[in-house]
Amino acid sequence: MACRISELVIDAVDPDRLAAFWSEVLGYVELGREADGSIEIGPPGVGFGGPQPTLVISPSGDPRPGKLRLHIDVNATDRDQDAELERLLALGARPADVGQTGTENWHVLADPNTPD
Repeated sequence: MACRISELVIDAVDPDRLAAFWSEVLGYVELGREADGSIEIGPPGVGFGGPQPTLVISPSGDPRPGKLRLHIDVNATDRDQDAELERLLALGARPADVGQTGTENWHVLADPNTPD
């Protein structure tokens, strides 16, 4: 028996803003809210338990500066990379420097939750 990732839990100073950002990025919808302010988002019409993991955005007053132990890689499914980069930047993502050389064929972005 193998496991699969069912949820990714992300701490956020502003869960509403981050849930809205990732919903737009991934085409997800809000699945529910908890009393503690957590917001779960996931694929429309599927929700929790589907083949893709849901995201749970949990409120936190303790933003952690610096490199996180987990990052999310995304790839456009219906447009080229330049168009997707433009879309993500318009949604509030920001370029981030993690030591790239400038010759990479990918981009590093910080989401709106990441402190400057």
